[in-house]
Parts: sequence; C-alpha cells; structure tokens
Amino acid sequence: MEFDNVLKERRSVRKYKASAVTGEQLEKLIQAAQYAPSWKNLQTSRYYVIDAPDVVANLKKECLPEFNAANVANAPALIVTTFVKNVSGYTIEGQPRNECGNGWGYYDLGLASANIILEARNQGLDTLIMGIRDGEKIRQMLAIDESEEIVAVIGVGVREDGFEPKMPKRKEMNEVAKFI
Repeated sequence: MEFDNVLKERRSVRKYKASAVTGEQLEKLIQAAQYAPSWKNLQTSRYYVIDAPDVVANLKKECLPEFNAANVANAPALIVTTFVKNVSGYTIEGQPRNECGNGWGYYDLGLASANIILEARNQGLDTLIMGIRDGEKIRQMLAIDESEEIVAVIGVGVREDGFEPKMPKRKEMNEVAKFI
C-alpha cells in the first residue's frame, strides 16, 4: 500500500470480524515497532502480544472496562505496550537528563506504537489503542515486571464488513503548526 494511503486510511476501529490474525502478521507489527527511533537507541519499549483465544478473552473481561471490551469484542489479538522506566531520558546514574524525565519513555513508546498501527493498516489489519485499562490486573495476568510502565492495550484484527469509519475532522494547518 502507498504510504500516503496508509496514513489516510488508518482508523481507530471498534467493530471487528471474528477472523484470525496470523503469527507472521503479528511479528511484522513488532518488527515495525523495532524500527522506531528511541532516545540514544535504548529501545526501552516492550510488547506483550496475545493471540491465545482464552488469554485474549480473559484479558478483555478482567482488564478492560465494559465499553473497551465491547469495542474489541471480536478482535483476535491484543498487544499490551510498556516501557522500561527510568532509562530513556536518564543518565547512566539514573538522573533525568531534562524536565521530561520518564516522558521520554512514553514518547519513544508512542513512536513505536505509531509504527505498529501503520504497519497493521499496511497489512489490511485494523487497530484500536486503549489507554483505559486496569494496569495492575494486566501486570499480574502477564507477569509484567514492576520496572515496566504499562501504557496501553492495542486491539488488532480486521474491521467488520461494511464498517468504514470516516476520517475525523482535522484541525487546520495554522492551528497546529507555526512555520518560522
């Protein structure tokens, strides 16, 4: 798919077919994330890729609020995104390099997550990034170490036939950018 089309056709999809996503497709999503830039190439982003139907169902039921669980009811895969805390944006002694502190870990993970959702669209898959979740239940269920900050759950699948979400209105260029 042409890159401009990937950018313009990507949507947050809330209706999925009950069709499977292959392990190869999921691996390509993570490979795309690995190509994202990060602070000093530290690559602190981490991904927990879940496609075992029983674990997917349990995570949806136990760790997502009802409305998010409904939005990804038929999505066959979930990716929990985290980053290792106190590394990106920090000195080797563990001191923040600037006022952003762990903001750099979030920033790096956001760059990687953008690659995931764009590669998904490139493969004909769809995604929904969900930030409202029970992080502690996810941590327990997936045995995620305390050194990692749990940020989001990304639903992955194929949109339901006939479900074509429209592009939300975008702000004008002069509202978001200043050219100097």
